[in-house]
Order: sequence, then structure tokens, then C-alpha cells
Amino acid sequence: MKLLKTLCEIFAPSGNESAMTEFLIGYVNQNKDHWKTQPELIYGEEFQDCLVLKFGKPRTAIFAHIDSIGFTVRYENQLIPIGGPETEDGYTLVGHDVMGPIECKLKVEDRDLFYDFGRGIESGTDLVFKSDFRETDEYVQSCYMDNRLGVFNALKVAETLEDGLIIFSCWEEHGGGTVPFLCKWMYENYQIRQALVSDITWVTEGVTHGNGVAISLRDMSIPRREYVDKIIALAETSGVNYQIEVERSGGSDGREIQQSPYPIDWCFVGAPEDHVHSPGEIVHKSDIEAMINLYKYLMKHL
Repeated sequence: MKLLKTLCEIFAPSGNESAMTEFLIGYVNQNKDHWKTQPELIYGEEFQDCLVLKFGKPRTAIFAHIDSIGFTVRYENQLIPIGGPETEDGYTLVGHDVMGPIECKLKVEDRDLFYDFGRGIESGTDLVFKSDFRETDEYVQSCYMDNRLGVFNALKVAETLEDGLIIFSCWEEHGGGTVPFLCKWMYENYQIRQALVSDITWVTEGVTHGNGVAISLRDMSIPRREYVDKIIALAETSGVNYQIEVERSGGSDGREIQQSPYPIDWCFVGAPEDHVHSPGEIVHKSDIEAMINLYKYLMKHL
């Protein structure tokens, strides 16, 4: 879990993902010699803070967003949410402005959010939950398991991947924005028409801890059923423990894939977590293992 812990500690709220991008580039370059296939790293100004790993002759793409929820400092000690963070009085927030490092407390007054700190914080500064990574025999718990666990999954799949794209996207927690141009680049360069969304979903009455990775039939968006049925059939053949998810709300990079002008099928496949968007997001280790194993199988057989 050392890599996952490191990922959860990296400062990368939506719109401010460059530190995560730099870490991923360094991590891949340091480790790719030990992988089954060495990928081509594709990034640069035309990709903003996104990163693509190209393996062999890709047929399927994995999308994993690298940003997190958080807060932006406004004026007079006010905070504005980035995405949809849980807001409880007393949560510890961290960041950095021109005067130095910041560790402050979240204050909730009615529906308004403020920070409690010994000095004023520069307006426009981003803050995130302070990392407190905890591990037991069965569970891992930390802020930003969503979606550092999706990134972790993609990096573990990369170790044995022969053919495929791994696409690390940005801004997902605050409405998206990078997936449309990534879809355009992917389709026009490689004619790829199928994708998997490596993200984290919710523990609900129908999706529970310890019963496998969730394959989503729908959330606020509805993927094409023929493609999802193909995923489920492969999951059944794989022998990996999985659960079926059906939700009316929530979303992912899949929403933007579906809204793109390209005929790209997608399916959300991810481990369930509890205490969503809080400092204590918690996931069962066996569900993490199932997620990695199913992705490896799907990328080989799709």
C-alpha cells in the first residue's frame, strides 16, 4: 500500500493537478523497465496536465482522473468548494500560499464555509484535506481514495499490460473538461471505440464492502447495454469477484465520453468506498485486488 499512500498525499485538486502529473511521469520512467511492455509517454502543452501511456497496439483505453475535491480561499476567511467535498466543522485542511505552508481548520456556519488560521490566506489559494492514511488487515482508509485508488489500479495494470492506452485525465471532480479533447485525440489517432473508467463508487444497499469490484449498469448516465453485457460476460469468465451497480445519480469521465462526438463505448468498473468525499474514505482490500485483477483480464480480452 506504499504507492497508494503516496498518491493519496499528493496535492492535486481540480484545476491544480500538475504535481500529480509530474509524479506520474517520474514514477513511470523509474519503473517501466520492469514492466512487461514499456509504454510511450505522451504529454505536453497540447494535453494540459493530462498524461497518456501507450502500450503496443491499443484496442481499449483506461480513463483514470488524477484530481481531487477541495476548497478555494475567497475573501474574509471564506472558502468555496471544489467539487462536492463533505463539510464538517473541524476538518483539517492543508495547502501553501506565498507566505508559506498552511494547516488550518474548516469552520461551518449555517451553509457558509470558512477557515480558522492564525493569519489571512491569499485569495485563490487551494486547500485539501490533510492526509491520514490508515491500514488494517481488511481495509485502507484515507482522504482521496477517490480517485487515487483508480490511478493506483491503472499503474498496477500497467505492469503487465501489452496493448492498450492508460489515460490520466483532469478536472473530473469539478465538472470535467479534458475528456473531450482526449477522446478526439484517441479516436483520430488509434480509432479506439471502447473504454473502461477506473474510478471509485459508493457503498450502498446493493453494493457492499468485500463482495468484489462494481460494474455499473448506470448512474446519471447510461452506457450502451451491449457493451456493458460484454464486460459482465468477461467478468463471469474471469472468475474475479464482482458486483452489479444500478444508480440514478453520480457521474464519472464516462459522462464526457458519452457526450463526445465519437462512437466510444464505456463502462465504469471500480471498487466501492464508504464515507465518500470525506477525509476518511474507506475501501476493502479484497475489492481493490478484484478491481486490479478484473482490469488485467478485461484489457487482455476486450
